[in-house]
Amino acid sequence: MTAYQRFATPFAALSLGLAAQAMAQTVQQFEVPGELPVALYSPASVKPGVKAPLVFLLHGSSGDGLSILSNSGLKAAADKHGFIIAAPTGAIHLDKGFAWNVPGVATVSGKPPGAGDRDDVKYMLSILDALVKQGSVDRSRVYATGISGGGRMTSWLGCVASTRFAAIAPVVGLRAGTPLKSDPARPDPESCQPESPLPIIAFAGNKDTVNPMEGGGAPYWQYSMRSAEIRWAMLNHCQTSPVTKAISPALYQERYEGCRDNAMVTAYITEGGGHSWLADNDVMWAFFKNYARAEDGRLVKMAD
Repeated sequence: MTAYQRFATPFAALSLGLAAQAMAQTVQQFEVPGELPVALYSPASVKPGVKAPLVFLLHGSSGDGLSILSNSGLKAAADKHGFIIAAPTGAIHLDKGFAWNVPGVATVSGKPPGAGDRDDVKYMLSILDALVKQGSVDRSRVYATGISGGGRMTSWLGCVASTRFAAIAPVVGLRAGTPLKSDPARPDPESCQPESPLPIIAFAGNKDTVNPMEGGGAPYWQYSMRSAEIRWAMLNHCQTSPVTKAISPALYQERYEGCRDNAMVTAYITEGGGHSWLADNDVMWAFFKNYARAEDGRLVKMAD
């Protein structure tokens, strides 16, 4: 038997047997014609016939959907809080795994996506539409998170598909558009123009040498994480300067409030943290569950 249980099913007739998989609490997959399978996890806490929240989980460069589903620990949070996880695999072959297609931005190999590479935004929205049509997912409560290159892809989803997601959570990969060509130390404002305010919760480590918080690094990175936070705070029309709060001796929070539609921007920084899954998955979910999208794409703050 393979690492996945196989279901060869096109999008138009997606039938995943979610009731059965909820009983078994196993990772399922559905196969997209011509693409690698999408790992799907629906825990026992998701009751058959009830539309559940969905979290897209995006792997880092050289990874794949199944590995990040295992390595992130997000399944335990799904068990506890009752949401479905979809972990697709990126479009671009890279080493032993895959990378995401962020248009115009080179992967860690230094090569930009080609014209023939799959449109990963369109791909993920197709997955979302299929799951919504199948009846297992609550369209109003869809979220995205990812690590490193998956965090950059998560950020890109926020830039170009904000009305389809109620909140996002990049992990060691928060961006707010591509680096400005004339000044790579700043994000290019034209490259990230979301249609709606979007709540952001980000996680990073101040000793990350791959995607350094202070900026620099690879050509795809360059501007600092603080610059990305400030840009998202501007896009969300936040009215306050960042407030820094110590959470523990090795963890602090940067938070922007007074934002339009309550679309808060917040970051958790681990002192001494490197390039790894630094997210507190329970904190992430506590943030996500505060937000939903109305049918017309407006952001809705859920009652506490």
